[in-house]
Amino acid sequence: MPSYGYSVIGIDPDRTAIASGRNMRVSPKQCREVCNHIQGMMLDKAIDLLELVIEEKAWIPYRRHRKKRGHHPGMKKWPAGGHPVKASEHILKVLKNAEANADSKGLDIDRLRISHAATQQGRTYKKYIERAFGRSTPYFEKTSHVEIILEEVG
Repeated sequence: MPSYGYSVIGIDPDRTAIASGRNMRVSPKQCREVCNHIQGMMLDKAIDLLELVIEEKAWIPYRRHRKKRGHHPGMKKWPAGGHPVKASEHILKVLKNAEANADSKGLDIDRLRISHAATQQGRTYKKYIERAFGRSTPYFEKTSHVEIILEEVG
Protein backbone atom coordinates (compact mmCIF):
# COMPACT_ATOMS: atom_id res chain seq x y z
CA MET A 1 0.00 0.00 0.00
CA PRO A 2 1.61 3.29 -1.03
CA SER A 3 1.82 6.19 1.38
CA TYR A 4 0.69 9.41 -0.24
CA GLY A 5 1.72 12.87 0.87
CA TYR A 6 0.66 16.35 -0.14
CA SER A 7 2.50 18.74 -2.43
CA VAL A 8 2.15 21.65 0.03
CA ILE A 9 4.26 21.98 3.14
CA GLY A 10 4.12 24.47 5.98
CA ILE A 11 0.36 24.81 6.39
CA ASP A 12 -1.22 25.70 9.71
CA PRO A 13 -3.19 22.61 10.86
CA ASP A 14 -5.42 24.72 13.15
CA ARG A 15 -6.79 26.86 10.28
CA THR A 16 -6.79 24.37 7.39
CA ALA A 17 -8.55 21.19 6.34
CA ILE A 18 -7.21 18.89 3.66
CA ALA A 19 -8.65 16.10 1.52
CA SER A 20 -7.46 14.10 -1.43
CA GLY A 21 -8.76 11.65 -3.99
CA ARG A 22 -6.29 9.12 -5.33
CA ASN A 23 -6.38 7.07 -8.53
CA MET A 24 -9.68 8.55 -9.65
CA ARG A 25 -10.64 7.35 -13.13
CA VAL A 26 -10.81 10.84 -14.60
CA SER A 27 -8.74 12.63 -17.22
CA PRO A 28 -5.82 14.52 -15.62
CA LYS A 29 -6.18 17.27 -18.23
CA GLN A 30 -9.78 18.03 -17.29
CA CYS A 31 -9.00 17.80 -13.57
CA ARG A 32 -6.18 20.29 -14.02
CA GLU A 33 -8.44 22.85 -15.68
CA VAL A 34 -11.15 22.49 -13.03
CA CYS A 35 -8.65 22.74 -10.15
CA ASN A 36 -7.03 25.83 -11.64
CA HIS A 37 -10.41 27.50 -12.02
CA ILE A 38 -11.67 26.85 -8.48
CA GLN A 39 -8.42 27.66 -6.69
CA GLY A 40 -8.81 30.81 -4.62
CA MET A 41 -12.62 30.66 -4.57
CA MET A 42 -14.74 30.58 -1.47
CA LEU A 43 -16.07 27.11 -0.70
CA ASP A 44 -19.77 27.79 -1.28
CA LYS A 45 -19.13 29.51 -4.63
CA ALA A 46 -16.95 26.61 -5.80
CA ILE A 47 -19.60 24.03 -4.86
CA ASP A 48 -22.29 26.02 -6.70
CA LEU A 49 -20.05 26.35 -9.77
CA LEU A 50 -19.26 22.64 -9.91
CA GLU A 51 -22.94 21.74 -9.56
CA LEU A 52 -23.74 24.07 -12.48
CA VAL A 53 -20.95 22.51 -14.56
CA ILE A 54 -22.40 19.05 -13.88
CA GLU A 55 -25.77 20.32 -15.13
CA GLU A 56 -23.90 21.85 -18.13
CA LYS A 57 -25.07 25.38 -17.32
CA ALA A 58 -21.65 26.85 -16.48
CA TRP A 59 -18.35 26.77 -18.35
CA ILE A 60 -14.82 25.96 -17.25
CA PRO A 61 -12.19 27.87 -19.25
CA TYR A 62 -9.50 25.67 -20.79
CA ARG A 63 -6.33 27.69 -20.50
CA ARG A 64 -3.67 25.09 -21.17
CA HIS A 65 -5.33 22.16 -22.95
CA ARG A 66 -7.26 24.19 -25.48
CA LYS A 67 -6.02 23.08 -28.87
CA LYS A 68 -8.80 22.06 -31.23
CA ARG A 69 -11.39 23.14 -28.65
CA GLY A 70 -14.42 24.98 -29.90
CA HIS A 71 -14.90 28.66 -29.17
CA HIS A 72 -18.19 29.18 -27.37
CA PRO A 73 -20.21 32.37 -27.10
CA GLY A 74 -21.17 31.45 -23.51
CA MET A 75 -17.58 31.82 -22.36
CA LYS A 76 -16.54 35.10 -20.80
CA LYS A 77 -13.00 36.47 -21.05
CA TRP A 78 -11.66 33.20 -22.43
CA PRO A 79 -12.71 31.72 -25.77
CA ALA A 80 -11.99 27.99 -25.29
CA GLY A 81 -13.78 26.00 -22.63
CA GLY A 82 -16.12 23.17 -21.89
CA HIS A 83 -18.22 21.23 -19.41
CA PRO A 84 -15.92 18.62 -17.80
CA VAL A 85 -18.79 16.78 -16.09
CA LYS A 86 -16.96 13.67 -14.91
CA ALA A 87 -14.01 15.64 -13.51
CA SER A 88 -16.38 18.06 -11.78
CA GLU A 89 -18.27 15.20 -10.13
CA HIS A 90 -15.10 13.67 -8.72
CA ILE A 91 -13.64 17.01 -7.58
CA LEU A 92 -16.97 17.89 -5.94
CA LYS A 93 -16.73 14.69 -3.88
CA VAL A 94 -13.23 15.63 -2.72
CA LEU A 95 -14.41 19.17 -1.97
CA LYS A 96 -17.30 17.94 0.17
CA ASN A 97 -14.91 15.59 1.95
CA ALA A 98 -12.65 18.53 2.76
CA GLU A 99 -15.70 20.45 3.99
CA ALA A 100 -16.61 17.57 6.32
CA ASN A 101 -13.03 17.48 7.59
CA ALA A 102 -13.20 21.22 8.31
CA ASP A 103 -16.52 20.78 10.09
CA SER A 104 -15.12 18.03 12.30
CA LYS A 105 -12.13 20.27 13.14
CA GLY A 106 -14.52 23.02 14.23
CA LEU A 107 -13.72 25.53 11.47
CA ASP A 108 -16.32 28.05 10.30
CA ILE A 109 -17.74 26.69 7.02
CA ASP A 110 -18.84 30.12 5.76
CA ARG A 111 -15.28 31.50 5.90
CA LEU A 112 -13.47 28.69 4.07
CA ARG A 113 -11.46 29.44 0.95
CA ILE A 114 -9.75 26.98 -1.38
CA SER A 115 -6.12 27.87 -0.85
CA HIS A 116 -4.72 24.92 -2.81
CA ALA A 117 -6.28 22.72 -5.48
CA ALA A 118 -3.94 20.59 -7.53
CA THR A 119 -3.96 17.45 -9.59
CA GLN A 120 -1.26 15.05 -10.62
CA GLN A 121 -1.36 12.14 -12.99
CA GLY A 122 -2.03 8.84 -11.24
CA ARG A 123 -1.24 5.34 -12.36
CA THR A 124 -2.18 4.15 -15.82
CA TYR A 125 -4.38 1.08 -16.15
CA LYS A 126 -3.09 -0.82 -19.17
CA LYS A 127 -5.64 -2.68 -21.23
CA TYR A 128 -5.51 -4.05 -24.73
CA ILE A 129 -8.13 -4.60 -27.43
CA GLU A 130 -7.71 -7.76 -29.45
CA ARG A 131 -7.45 -7.19 -33.17
CA ALA A 132 -7.33 -9.35 -36.25
CA PHE A 133 -4.29 -11.42 -37.27
CA GLY A 134 -2.97 -11.74 -33.71
CA ARG A 135 -2.42 -8.06 -33.12
CA SER A 136 -3.64 -5.86 -30.29
CA THR A 137 -4.20 -2.17 -29.72
CA PRO A 138 -3.42 -0.48 -26.40
CA TYR A 139 -6.41 0.96 -24.61
CA PHE A 140 -4.83 2.70 -21.63
CA GLU A 141 -6.82 4.49 -18.95
CA LYS A 142 -5.20 7.38 -17.10
CA THR A 143 -6.11 8.27 -13.53
CA SER A 144 -5.74 11.41 -11.43
CA HIS A 145 -4.71 12.36 -7.92
CA VAL A 146 -6.56 15.45 -6.65
CA GLU A 147 -5.72 17.30 -3.44
CA ILE A 148 -7.63 20.21 -1.96
CA ILE A 149 -6.72 22.40 1.00
CA LEU A 150 -9.32 24.68 2.59
CA GLU A 151 -8.18 27.61 4.69
CA GLU A 152 -10.23 29.70 7.10
CA VAL A 153 -9.92 33.39 6.23
CA GLY A 154 -10.60 36.43 8.38
